[in-house]
Amino acid sequence: MPKEEKSVIARLVIRGEHFEVLVNPDLAWHLKNGKEVDFKELLISEMIYKDASKGLKASEESVKKNFGTEDVNAVASAIIKKGELQLTTEQRREMIESKRKQIINFISRNCVDPKSGLPHPPQRIENAMSNVRLSIDPFKPVEEQAQEVIKALRTELPLKVSQVVARLSIPAGNAKRVYAAVSKMGTVARSEWLPDGSWRGELVLPAGIQQNFVDRVNEITRGNCSIDIKKI
Repeated sequence: MPKEEKSVIARLVIRGEHFEVLVNPDLAWHLKNGKEVDFKELLISEMIYKDASKGLKASEESVKKNFGTEDVNAVASAIIKKGELQLTTEQRREMIESKRKQIINFISRNCVDPKSGLPHPPQRIENAMSNVRLSIDPFKPVEEQAQEVIKALRTELPLKVSQVVARLSIPAGNAKRVYAAVSKMGTVARSEWLPDGSWRGELVLPAGIQQNFVDRVNEITRGNCSIDIKKI
């Protein structure tokens, strides 16, 4: 099969700007999962597009501004690893199954039977999931999807989530980005926007994601924040 006939689009949106590359689906899948690949075989075209289907190239200025480099391999790697990758049917099936198992393990670690106080075994959770209609998104974070799955499973299983309260104080420069990110990870219990644009708030989170939560906030703010977490 000619190289061009076996290609898919990898896409990443940064601050409203679209960046796309044409790639070999199998090699892109390997790269996205942490494996080393030959970029000469990975890239169908050594070009960064803003719309690959129309053949519209992204400007060098835009690429440099958003990726800090114009190196095609480095930019393509970032697009594949951080963005959305079109998948073959088999790849999508494998990715959904992998994400499903991660969600099951997350729920088993973070939820208990309120009557016994003991965790539900993964197999019990898996059986309950098969009885409710759930759509697993292969790209959506486990922690975020788990909240939706837990709500659905309560019709099948008694579930109590081990939770913590996170108190945050974020300076103005990163406040909106932090709020957008963390509001998807838990329930906002208190939110206060200050006159200088900074934000203070409290979120109720599953105990099992607190480290991911802290890491995400520190990543956005580069450590310029205040975080206090307490068990409920």
